[in-house]
Amino acid sequence: MFNSLSDRLTATFKNLRGKGRLSEADVDATVREIRRALLDADVAVPVVRDFAARIRERALGEEVSGALNPSQQVVKIVNEELVGILGGETRRLRLAKNPPSVIMLAGLQGAGKTTLAGKLAKWLKGQGHSPILVAADLQRPNAVTQLQVVGQRAGVAVYAPHPGVQSEFEAATGDPVAVARDGVAEARAKLHDVVIVDTAGRLGVDAEMMQQAADIRAAVNPDEVLFVIDAMIGQDAVTTAKAFEEGVDFTGVVLSKLDGDARGGAALSVASVTGRPVMFASTGEGLDDFELFHPDRMASRILDMGDILTLIEQAEKSWDKDEAARMAKKFADQEDFTLEDFLSQMQQIRKMGSMKKMLMMMPGAQNMRQQLEQFDEREIDRVEAIVRSMTPHERLAPKIINGSRRARIAKGSGVHVSEVNGLLERFGQAQKMMRKMASGGGIPGMPGMPGPGGFGGSKKGPAKGKKKAKSGNPAKAAQQAREAEARRAAGASKALGSQGSAFGGQQGQDFDPSSLNLPKGFEKFLGK
Repeated sequence: MFNSLSDRLTATFKNLRGKGRLSEADVDATVREIRRALLDADVAVPVVRDFAARIRERALGEEVSGALNPSQQVVKIVNEELVGILGGETRRLRLAKNPPSVIMLAGLQGAGKTTLAGKLAKWLKGQGHSPILVAADLQRPNAVTQLQVVGQRAGVAVYAPHPGVQSEFEAATGDPVAVARDGVAEARAKLHDVVIVDTAGRLGVDAEMMQQAADIRAAVNPDEVLFVIDAMIGQDAVTTAKAFEEGVDFTGVVLSKLDGDARGGAALSVASVTGRPVMFASTGEGLDDFELFHPDRMASRILDMGDILTLIEQAEKSWDKDEAARMAKKFADQEDFTLEDFLSQMQQIRKMGSMKKMLMMMPGAQNMRQQLEQFDEREIDRVEAIVRSMTPHERLAPKIINGSRRARIAKGSGVHVSEVNGLLERFGQAQKMMRKMASGGGIPGMPGMPGPGGFGGSKKGPAKGKKKAKSGNPAKAAQQAREAEARRAAGASKALGSQGSAFGGQQGQDFDPSSLNLPKGFEKFLGK
């Protein structure tokens, strides 16, 4: 949503780097570029004017002139002002002390109110509540049916006593005010603690629409009135928001379609113009693509500083604690990381949602946005298909996967052999890294960490397995040659013995499983 704005602001801040002191001309040039970036992002003109004035005032003050790094201080000021126009702090739902709590949704038609009602209901259900949806939109064709489908997908109850309009040729019948009032009574009778009322919208603001919304509000006396606005609406967002503020007096804003490719000025305008906080954001089409709006985190995303806290929250919500404990134990026991573990970890990551969205929350993601946009989410499906086409033995011991096995795996997963080769090569590198970490060596190449390439690594000792220098004494040299020949003969005999046992020969009583070079932890699969 904020890609173009992020690019413009990042480019502006790059021009300030390396300057020990900022002149008034530098500040004016920076503020001018910020103003242009915000106007290009469809932010309302009054908001841009006030925003630029505050940044200029603070940037020319002692706050920047006395800073050790003026450019970073300017970025800090812009970040703080962005947080301010986005609402300042996170605003959570105010629920009634005596249930049920009533939440009314209002907004233009097409803003996504009905879908958002299901998202909000599922989010509340995950918080431990028992919500019910009330179908009070009796004017839009099939609005009631859509809410019933969304409620079924979200796993919440729906109160829909009237079918509403089924086609565009029908006239609207039924009383939405009575439906909303009866819905609250139904929730009280069935012990639902939250009621979400979905109201009708129009293609534009009109008196009839506002009167109906005001009547529903008077009938149900909601604890929260959420104004649902399309984040792609542009400059018209301010006009629409003011009309709803006067007609319905909403208490909070919900931004829908925040995953679109529009400029996103609505998000930066509505909270500042109306004085009402943005409370939630819809970030996709799925029912789980819904999150609490945090102004500080959104400002960090706009300035390409990432959103690690949201990423951590998503991980905590979707990660399997038992699986994490199993992997931790395996890590502590220094058992090898296998393809079975790799598959399990991939499934855990997929539960968190879109890989693109997660990577875009990392700091500096805007610099590799083009690569991320070209990333194919189906690549994960192909990798999973390749691993699932392997036998359990192959997943535990990938070294046995020879050419014929690779051809069979490629055929079974519907990919080329080169893709199987690439996956095994990448897995081999990951396995080496995991072994290094499990043995306490740290991540290879990580500065400040023990291990090769890191600043904390120990000095190299003598290489293991290095051949001894040949002695100049003829008698001693002959003794060394005899010992080397004996070692080679013992090794060949051992190899022949192990091959004979593998092909049905007699296995010696002193057979050592470690001679098979199996991964750690594989001994439990050997017969006693």
